[in-house]
Amino acid sequence: MSAPRNLKRALLITLLLTLCAGARAAESRPNVVILLADDSGWGDHAIHGNTTSHTPNIDSLARGGASLERFYVCAVCAPTRAEFLTGRYHPRGGVRGVSTGQERLNTDEKTLADAFKAAGYATGAFGKWHNGSQWPYHPNARGFDEYYGFASGHWGEYFDPPLERNGQPTRGKGFIADDLTTHALEFIERHRARPFLCYIPFNTPHSPWAVPDEFWQRYKDKTVPQRGADPSKEQLDQTRCALAMMENLDANVGRVLKRLEELRLSDNTIVIYFSDNGPNTWRWNGGMKGIKGTTDEGGVRSAFFIRWPAGGVKPGALVKEIAAAIDILPTLAALAGLERAGDKPLDGRDFSPLLTGKQETGWAPRLIFSHQNGNISARSQQHRLDPKGALFDMLADPGQTRNIASEQPRIASDMAAAVAHWRAEVLPKSKDDRPFPVGYAAFPRTPLPARDGIPQGGVKRSAGAPNCSYFVNWTSLEDRITWDIEVNTTGSYDVDILYTAPVADAGSTIELEFSTAKLTGKVTSGWDPPLYTNQDTIPRPAGESKMKEFRPLRLGRLRLEKGRGQLTLRALEIPGRTVMDVRQINLTLLP
Repeated sequence: MSAPRNLKRALLITLLLTLCAGARAAESRPNVVILLADDSGWGDHAIHGNTTSHTPNIDSLARGGASLERFYVCAVCAPTRAEFLTGRYHPRGGVRGVSTGQERLNTDEKTLADAFKAAGYATGAFGKWHNGSQWPYHPNARGFDEYYGFASGHWGEYFDPPLERNGQPTRGKGFIADDLTTHALEFIERHRARPFLCYIPFNTPHSPWAVPDEFWQRYKDKTVPQRGADPSKEQLDQTRCALAMMENLDANVGRVLKRLEELRLSDNTIVIYFSDNGPNTWRWNGGMKGIKGTTDEGGVRSAFFIRWPAGGVKPGALVKEIAAAIDILPTLAALAGLERAGDKPLDGRDFSPLLTGKQETGWAPRLIFSHQNGNISARSQQHRLDPKGALFDMLADPGQTRNIASEQPRIASDMAAAVAHWRAEVLPKSKDDRPFPVGYAAFPRTPLPARDGIPQGGVKRSAGAPNCSYFVNWTSLEDRITWDIEVNTTGSYDVDILYTAPVADAGSTIELEFSTAKLTGKVTSGWDPPLYTNQDTIPRPAGESKMKEFRPLRLGRLRLEKGRGQLTLRALEIPGRTVMDVRQINLTLLP
């Protein structure tokens, strides 16, 4: 055999051995399941001392794995999700709020899912995304092969809800947390023979206050002996419903753990559970100050449990060092033995040595910063500096009742200087001017919900919370609804509008305009369903929309030129009292 042929054969054998070794390495990597609660406080769990709550499955993760005793997230939902997905503080990635586009994670940020997908994992997300609805902000563009849920933040329908599957509208079955879990279990089943990352961001116990009746019946008459830090603000039925929703969530966590056991995947699956902020109401939270929306301890401290038997995570271990959502990405990458995607510097730290007992030297001191609406607090291992400059010893005074800044001026001064530096380095210096993207061949259908539009004239939102609102009170030819969009691809687009309209008011002529292009159509028939009356267990807060069934009105086909501008919806003729209520415009790029 000639030398060149021997060389080719050797190279081929080397290549095959390399591929086989890579395949074996991928197969031996752990699966990852991330369970994220929405608006659950640290004190909502029985294992933390809540005598009314019943959370045996969630608590089992702590007993079978490790608990991070002082784990910090953000004050509200979308920022936490951005931080754990990227390992970076949320303002760095463009996330400034929870709605009207401020929740979007910049497209140049690489996510946890990007890293696992690059390593050969099957990746799926099932639930509340809350970091951008349109491509390329959508989860299918951020490393997740499969997505089922809703990309918005707050959602107003919890039974048989309108959802999406990989960008296409669908309808869920039953209670939303149950339905999301069912789809996650189907994903796990399909990919049990290869490593997978399964992310289940629940949207409970976030309001509206809705839970299957079997759970509510267990709590509706219960005595609640433990009260919130400010009992005068606590509404006991909301507390009862939140705990009923927690028991339902716990049951769904139990479904996941049981299926992993049945598939013999439990030993080599990393399971993580945490919440995205503090409790959404005043209820018992271990005596901590603050709730969701605040940067006090009670607003940003979350439960965090992690289990991985095969990886040496010690059952019942208690990690006392402070940690945060920004630490999840580097920690999981280290545990799974893979490289993170992207090259931007991380704010998070790999805490895996703390889980396995391999930390041989002292854990370096650090500060964790919490930000909400310009308010910043800083947490060290022992102290918290609040946005007003008050200093608290969190070990001696977890309720933040005594300001010790005058007694510890050096500590207060050093932490204040660190906050000032963080503010200058991390917070944005300019207004958010990002348009909403439209027209990508990889994801032809672009939703433009009322959340992202601007009402003008007499048009109003159905409620103060934009995320699950719709436009009402469209009665005048001077009224407008606009969306600031950027068209990525010149082409023809099918246009439909999710609407309702009283039957007697049908017939309005409407026009959709972008640049020089105009499309005119009619509200040809009325569709006036009643507001849902069977969705809520107890009345929803005044700021949340009562929902109804919207139907698509096909407006026609519009040619859009590439570029940025205002997409404007107006009426040219109004024969009745009102034009219609609008929940969303859909623009679908045609091939």
